[in-house]
Order: sequence, then C-alpha cells, then structure tokens
Amino acid sequence: MTQVKQLNSLIASLLLSAPGLILPGPLWAKNVYRANMGSTVSAPSQANPRQKLNPQQNNWTTTQAMLQEDSYIIGPGDILELRLFDADELSGKLEVLNDGTVPLPLAGSVRISGLTLQQATFWVRKLLSKQLLRPELQLRVLTPRPIRVAIVGEVERPGLYSLTTSEASTTVGAINRISGLPTVVDAIQKAGGITQQANLREVVLQRRMPGIDPSFKQAELDLLALLLEGNQSNNPFLFDGDIIRISKAAEIPAEAIELAAANLSPQMIQVNVIGEVNNPGRLEVMANTPLVQAVLAAGGPKSWRASKGNVELVRINRNGSATFERFKLNLAEGASNSKNPPLRNGDTVRVNPNNLAIASDAIGAVSQPVSGLVTIWSLYRLINTSN
Repeated sequence: MTQVKQLNSLIASLLLSAPGLILPGPLWAKNVYRANMGSTVSAPSQANPRQKLNPQQNNWTTTQAMLQEDSYIIGPGDILELRLFDADELSGKLEVLNDGTVPLPLAGSVRISGLTLQQATFWVRKLLSKQLLRPELQLRVLTPRPIRVAIVGEVERPGLYSLTTSEASTTVGAINRISGLPTVVDAIQKAGGITQQANLREVVLQRRMPGIDPSFKQAELDLLALLLEGNQSNNPFLFDGDIIRISKAAEIPAEAIELAAANLSPQMIQVNVIGEVNNPGRLEVMANTPLVQAVLAAGGPKSWRASKGNVELVRINRNGSATFERFKLNLAEGASNSKNPPLRNGDTVRVNPNNLAIASDAIGAVSQPVSGLVTIWSLYRLINTSN
C-alpha cells in the first residue's frame, strides 16, 4: 500500500512537468483525464456532449479517435527490457508476474501493472534514484502479452478470447486470418460472427484506463458504417482487457441481405425444411437465405398437396423460448421481414398440407385398417369353403 501511495503521489507531482503523462486510476476522478500522449480531454460538459461520466461505475464515454491513440498498459505476462545507460550490468529483461510486479535491480519487487510505459519509466527512475546518482534509463516492451478480450451479446459464440498477431479465425463457412495487431472486427470473426439481430450501429467498446485502481471508459462504434462505407475509424486496435458489447437490434436492418455477404456474418447456416416439400430434411444454405428460397432448395412444394398460404416458421431463441410465425409462399416475393423473412441458423420451416391433402390422408387413414379386415374375412371364408 505504501508503494501504491508513493506511485500515485509521484505521478501527480510529475503532471506539471510531463503534460503528456496519463493519470492513473486514483487521480483520474479529478476534472481532467489525459487520454493519450500529448492530448488532454476535458471532463464532461455541455460543450462536449458526447463525453459522459458515470461516477458510480467509473466509466467514460469517448470517441473512436481517442481509442486509436490510447497508450499501451503494462500487465502480467509482458516481458520488458530495462536499459540503464550508465550501468549496463543492471540492464536486462523484466517479466511482469501474475501479481503485477517485476524484480527491479537494487529496488526489489516493484508493482508496475496498470501503468503506461511512460508512467512506469518515471516510477522506476524514482526508485532507482535512491541507489544511483543519476539513473538514465529506457524501458520498452520486448514481448507483449496475448490480448484477451471479452465479447458479449449478439455474436455466435460469446465469451473470452485470446488474440495474437498471427492466427486464423472462423465464421461459419469461412476462414479469416489475422495478420497484424488484432482489431474489433478480428475479435468478432473469432467469436463466429454476428447474429442476424446484431445492432451494428451501436457497438460498445469498453476499455480500462491506466492506473492502479480499475476504472474504464467506453466508446460507441458504428460497424455498419465500416462495412458499407469503409470507415475504418470504427475498427480500432484492441487492448488486453477490452470488452466488446453488441446489443440486440429492435428490428432486422434493411441492409440484412448485404450484411450476409460481409465477413462479419456466418457464410453458411443450417435450417430444417419439412412437410409438403419434395426433399424434406436438414439443409445448408447461405446466411440470410429468405424463406421462399429455402423451400425451393428443398425441392419446392408438392404440386397438389402443399398449402402455399400456410407455411410455418419456428425459431428457437437463445433463452430457450420459441417463436412461431405463419407466412404465404409467394415465389415472386422479395426478401422482407414481414412476408419473406431471412432465415437464421437452426430455423425450421414447415409447409402444411392443403385441404385436399388433409381429406385424402383422412380417407386413407380410415380405409386402410378396414381394407385389412376385409382381406382377413375373405381368407377365413375361403378356408371354411374348402373344408
């Protein structure tokens, strides 16, 4: 605790002489948050309406540009290189342990987790100045730790993911390779892609701020603008500990068919088409395939048995509940949520029989047992006649 207090006091005193220094968590609650090197962000005000502060949750709402300029925060698993210009024998690698400390020459175990490189450099220089006259040093990241992010909401496989600079991620029906620093899109692809109800206009990215005590800021990203207009400011690089939240849209966007072709969406889905079709069963179709197209993929409706005005769609939701809707089968109808909805993975489409097919099945169900009895009676009489 004493070391933490000294660290906070040191950074506070250095703010006047180092205007680009980032405030740590305990000092962040003041009216200035320095979000990046050389850039100062004022506290929320009427003149800056996009920024919001929730004092209870310690959360900032910020902009995409600020996210792009955030400084790297040291954490467990990082391998740093300490170079003392006047004492080469004290230089070497420093590995940040699980408790956030490093074994610092002449100073012992020192906590630097949660600090930026600039903060850690000032802190190490301060500690070494007790043993060395003028400790001139350089601290840099030699091997960064893997980036672990949480993805929650409307993705195929929400959860915690570890990302590296070179790996392959899979959406259903497609393989995407990560090359370089991972971004928001890379993380969503690794989580299997978005669901059909994902609200891409308001994707929330939550990020920890530098400091000993945890505090966070967040920004809203418009991934729809990224996919349709190529605005890459909505696809920032990820930091370790980031949280991506994708909410559920109130209604399926009009661009759903276009989004199905994007690499954020699963490329293939599996649906069940049963009832009065020529080839009933489980089908693999393109994502967002309309209901009519799925029925045609199952061989189309049976000519005289299918009721084109009574096609049912059964959908199992994530919470285990099921939704049921009825549609008319119109081959001339384009894709629409109200008349020819795009299908989701696991949907079941049932083409019901028409009145003629129902009557025919009923007559067959009644006559089949009777015809069997008549045949047995005829056989009995034939045997009795023979005797």
